[in-house]
Amino acid sequence: MSLDPHFRAMLDAAAAIEMPPLSALPPEMIRMGYVAQRAGLDAGAPRDLAVSDIQVDGGAGPLKARLYVPKEAPAITGALVYFHGGGFVIGDLETHDDFMRRLCAASGLRVLAVDYRLAPEHPFPAAHDDALAATKWTFDHAAQIGVDPARIAVGGCSAGGNLAACMALELRGDAKYRLAFQLLLYPATAMEQDTQSRKDLAAGYVLTAEVMTWFAGHFAAIGHPDAGRAEPAHVEDLSGLPPALTITAGFDPLKDEGKAYAGRMAAAGVKSEHIEYPSFVHDFFIMASVSPPVIDAIEDTAAKLKAALS
Repeated sequence: MSLDPHFRAMLDAAAAIEMPPLSALPPEMIRMGYVAQRAGLDAGAPRDLAVSDIQVDGGAGPLKARLYVPKEAPAITGALVYFHGGGFVIGDLETHDDFMRRLCAASGLRVLAVDYRLAPEHPFPAAHDDALAATKWTFDHAAQIGVDPARIAVGGCSAGGNLAACMALELRGDAKYRLAFQLLLYPATAMEQDTQSRKDLAAGYVLTAEVMTWFAGHFAAIGHPDAGRAEPAHVEDLSGLPPALTITAGFDPLKDEGKAYAGRMAAAGVKSEHIEYPSFVHDFFIMASVSPPVIDAIEDTAAKLKAALS
């Protein structure tokens, strides 16, 4: 399968811009550039939702979060607790707002996006502590935000997919916080992996080996005594996890590990589905403005999420 022509044009334009080495740029500058790049990109995202900024529990105090409620939603719905991507270093509620709007509107479910703490100011395990506290907060305050506690899912993209997978593992077997589903969008399943796709797609396709090394250096999980909390690929027993949908992209260095994790869950008896979009790149879900076919992928994913939480 060849690369989607819209993404090819995007990558060609990016390659023509001369940039300094990533190692020479501080995280604050990269974050500002990322926010500016994302601002106003998806003018077609639904604007007729009820959207409110709230606070949820984090691992070390309150966190910002954003609750999306579909138009004419019933008083109680299922919900997706969502963690954005960005290598645990960049990204926030704004960079993924358009995607959250599309996912909420298409699924008819409430979506709670969590603004977890970022590295290097807050290295591992801050993000994982925040994700766990925020997920538990959603259960504990389900009635307050119009959520059925029996229909709560976790989800995320890239680093956020790692957080979602890790939350499913950490809450496995917890009767009080029983997750109904996990939505893993091109998840990173370990800090370092020797997969073929990480080798073959190390440069030129959005997420590069250089970028991943930069992220990992700031996140500081490698060598940490609790690093296993961030590496679902290395968990031997995956039985008892909630049903999962794992989505990968054909031109993404993370595709092999996402597919492998979905397969290992299925082998362990978990209801696990894997879908690959062979012509897309990493992070495609937040690029509906770049390639129109992404909208179809979002709607198809939302339909599966809705069915899982019906």
